[in-house]
Amino acid sequence: MNKPTKTIPKFANEAQERAYWESHDSSDHLDWTKARSVTLPNLKPTTKTISLRLPQHLLDSIKLAANARDVPYQSLIKVWLQEKLKSQ
Repeated sequence: MNKPTKTIPKFANEAQERAYWESHDSSDHLDWTKARSVTLPNLKPTTKTISLRLPQHLLDSIKLAANARDVPYQSLIKVWLQEKLKSQ
């Protein structure tokens, strides 16, 4: 890989910086062979809102189970789904 030949310019604002990086290759500015992986443990995973139709009796049962555990029912559904996926 070639050594970086350009310095990163100063930007007046985030929009200007975004526009610059959309049209320029970062390898002209950075030596990616020296990049290291990092862990960012405090990032929250991206969530996506979905619509899920459930029979009323099933939703009522889930809400009762969540109430017994003192957790929100949507959180309990997520935990159960994750547990099921791990057991597959």
